[in-house]
Amino acid sequence: MASTTTLSFSASLLNTTTTTPTKPQIHQNPFLFSIHKPTLPSIPPQRLTFSPVICTRRQNLTVPRISVQKSQVVTERGVEEDEKGEDEDEALKAASEGIKAKLSAPKREEIFAVVMVGSRQYIVFPGRWIHTQRLKDAKVNDKIVLNKVLLVETKTNTYIGQPVVTNAAVHAVVEEQLLDKKRIVFKYKKKKNYTRNIGHRQPITRIRITAITGYEDFPAEPSLPPELQ
Repeated sequence: MASTTTLSFSASLLNTTTTTPTKPQIHQNPFLFSIHKPTLPSIPPQRLTFSPVICTRRQNLTVPRISVQKSQVVTERGVEEDEKGEDEDEALKAASEGIKAKLSAPKREEIFAVVMVGSRQYIVFPGRWIHTQRLKDAKVNDKIVLNKVLLVETKTNTYIGQPVVTNAAVHAVVEEQLLDKKRIVFKYKKKKNYTRNIGHRQPITRIRITAITGYEDFPAEPSLPPELQ
């Protein structure tokens, strides 16, 4: 006969039930973890009233003036803007009057000449100054006359000399006898150990042109062609 085996289980094993693990209980202090929410004071609503104010700066514009019923705060900018606008208007009027005066003033005749001093030629305008070669006999504040006038140009006519404009003269006044800015003269010879560095300042004379006269009787040519005049 086959042998039979018996299995015996304890009651404790049969009656076992699955239970979830419990979390450890942490004691919470209500004084530490309580959130204190401050209460804000209630602000009663304020009414804003608008009243029109006329601003007469450039145009008649209506600007609202804001006033609070309780604090009675009013922005008074209309008067300041009016004062600034009046100052700007006065400045504009003065500037326009100055421009009109300059435009209405008679313009002087625009004229220039080409004159030869020594071996060089200069373009001269009345009222301007130029630097020329040293005029040995001239002293400061001396009046001189330059007769070698090669050309005279006005707003309407041109006087071309052959080779000079007869009877034309350029009047000037000597302002200063001085030296020109330094020029460097450098000499060098290779393989000879020879270098020379020399500075030179050329003596010059500063004269101011006062007038150009005597060219009116010379035959002239029109400065512009007839179609452009």
